Amino acid sequence: MLVDEQRRESLSDYRLESAGEHLKASKLLLDGGLLKDSIGRSYYAMFAATRAILAIDGVDFSKHAGVISYFQKEYIKTRKFDVKYSKYLVEAFQVRNHADYADYYVVARSDAIEQYEHAVEFCNEVKKYLDEE
Repeated sequence: MLVDEQRRESLSDYRLESAGEHLKASKLLLDGGLLKDSIGRSYYAMFAATRAILAIDGVDFSKHAGVISYFQKEYIKTRKFDVKYSKYLVEAFQVRNHADYADYYVVARSDAIEQYEHAVEFCNEVKKYLDEE
């Protein structure tokens, strides 16, 4: 194994671990009734998991939209991942933006639960994919 490959795998593992921490935080926040913050952590779990894949490819982007776009182009359009995972990621990004930046944005508990469940499923699918690679 080349040193560069080892670095990529190490970074990927680190990012996947971060995704797991975000999931734990999301659940704690959800259970504590902090729904906007839970939604944010659910999104960041998916975002970190996506970046774990990008680490293996040796690419990264300075903007969230770049990460999402690359994932869609290289992993959704090529059918390495089901299209629903693109929908999960894009929706989580949009909801997180509203929760963080929109005045008077109200989050329903059911929406926060759904975002958390999508994040768990997304992260599990990424982990499965990376384990197989």
